[in-house]
Amino acid sequence: MMVMVAKGGGKLRAARGLSGQGGRVAQQGARRDGQSAIPAEIPLFLFRREGFTDGKVMWFVGHNADRDIKYISLSCMIIAREEVLRIGSSHEERFLSNFACLSAQFLNRSNRYKKFLRSLWRLDKSFVLHRGFFVLKIEFVPGLRKFTILLQKALQCAERFNNPVPLLSLRLIVGVMLFMTLGAAVTKTPSWALSEENLLFLEAWRTLDRAYIDKTFNGQSWFRYRENALRNEPMNTREETYAAIRKMVATLDDPFTRFLEPQKFKSLRSGTRNTLTGVGLSIGYPTGKDKSTSGLVVVSAAPGGPANRAGVLSGDLILAIDDTSTESMGIYDAAERLQGPEGSTVELVVRHGSETRHLSLIRAKVSLNPVKSRICRTPGLGVDGPLIGYIKLTSFNQNASGAVREAIATLRGNNVNAFILDLRDNSGGLFPEGVEIAKIWLDKGVIVYICDSRGVRDIYDTDGSNAVAASEPLVVLVNKGTASASEILAGALKDNKRAVLVGEPTYGKGKIQSVFELSDGSGLAVTVARYETPAHTDIDKVGIIPDRPLPVPFPKDDEGFCSCLQDPASACYLNRVELFSR
Repeated sequence: MMVMVAKGGGKLRAARGLSGQGGRVAQQGARRDGQSAIPAEIPLFLFRREGFTDGKVMWFVGHNADRDIKYISLSCMIIAREEVLRIGSSHEERFLSNFACLSAQFLNRSNRYKKFLRSLWRLDKSFVLHRGFFVLKIEFVPGLRKFTILLQKALQCAERFNNPVPLLSLRLIVGVMLFMTLGAAVTKTPSWALSEENLLFLEAWRTLDRAYIDKTFNGQSWFRYRENALRNEPMNTREETYAAIRKMVATLDDPFTRFLEPQKFKSLRSGTRNTLTGVGLSIGYPTGKDKSTSGLVVVSAAPGGPANRAGVLSGDLILAIDDTSTESMGIYDAAERLQGPEGSTVELVVRHGSETRHLSLIRAKVSLNPVKSRICRTPGLGVDGPLIGYIKLTSFNQNASGAVREAIATLRGNNVNAFILDLRDNSGGLFPEGVEIAKIWLDKGVIVYICDSRGVRDIYDTDGSNAVAASEPLVVLVNKGTASASEILAGALKDNKRAVLVGEPTYGKGKIQSVFELSDGSGLAVTVARYETPAHTDIDKVGIIPDRPLPVPFPKDDEGFCSCLQDPASACYLNRVELFSR
């Protein structure tokens, strides 16, 4: 953990890649008289790469949980090399002149730094007692000679207090950094700089460090992993670097957090747009409700897509893709195999109940138009009687909320006075679209709680300013193919008593992923949070339980659904009063 505090007069400049929140803390603590002023209270959660610098002095408070002196030294060295490289491009005329890695124990004995540690001591008295904490100081000045003198002074200071931790750290780093700086004096590109491949790996590491929900990182020392990887993993080529990143991600043991090479990252992004070339399947892992199953489960089949036309249904199991078993296959590997050039063929082995089928599907462009709507008439009310507006929402892509608004406006123009929102087989999509669609139906209330390892982090709610249809009777249809953003929407409408949920328990995907693009066009999909419904229900691997089931059999297409409302003799008949009653 680290926080950076600026020292020196003049206007503070934000260091690239550093958080603005930490910057505000640092700016409040800066004085114009050239002396460092430490804020009275520094929240411990800010001890990461946040802060400001004026390009002269940078201070970092760091922590290496291993407490081993060799790892503390290496931590200091890595941080210095990263930050100097980050800022050095705009300071080519300067050299790294003062690099000191001092333990918190040593600083606590030094009157010069008492003020700095006082605020930390109030927040966490263990701070200055743990050997794993250190302070790193980096200063830029014009001359190499001054660099040597300042390092010697830092070493003498450590010797004066007879503290072995900073002394050993400094002896190691003095020699290394002198060599590094001498190299920098004779070449424009410092010989000590991290390689381009190292920087890409560190970019991925920092992304996970900042965003990943589990701050224990699956029970491992995340800082030690970084140090070991930089020392031991080959990163001479881009492929070797990708392999190192994939290996790092695999240690998290999270199937939804994964590394994506540039082409795969581009393909993932295309899935939130309007068309996709493939067979039209959304797939997932068997949930806690289906622990005995093996293979991958079909969450939904896009209406009119190749798989849908072949009769593939939600809940079917995909046992093999092109003769490769899916028993140990990841869902993103499977998704890549299902996609391909338009007109090409993919072979699937699919099991529905006890029946196993071998299917040969031709890939095609699958329309991702997210909304279909129509008017449903009910019997005995006449042509001019009350009508029901049926809206089928198939995905949460970039057009979803706008398309729902348009559908509501069109249906209202035809005297509709009640709505049915069909989320069956909607496997989710963009989280913000789920929130926006909830606002359409709610006049006020919490939509979703976003939680991380410390509890509730964010609350998404609405004051009704975006409401379009907040008063008409509303029924939401759900099934086991209703997942992710669909469950956020369904949970918000149910817990706020805005809608009646009818159908089957939903899929149960309660984790949220964000996608981060890396500098070379590759990317990371990272589990950043979990969510709870407005009633603080964690639905992960459980799903949302509807208020009541639908009659069996009940069609999934819009025309079939409306026919079940019109024909009392039908086996699926459901009258209006029964449908909308709570």
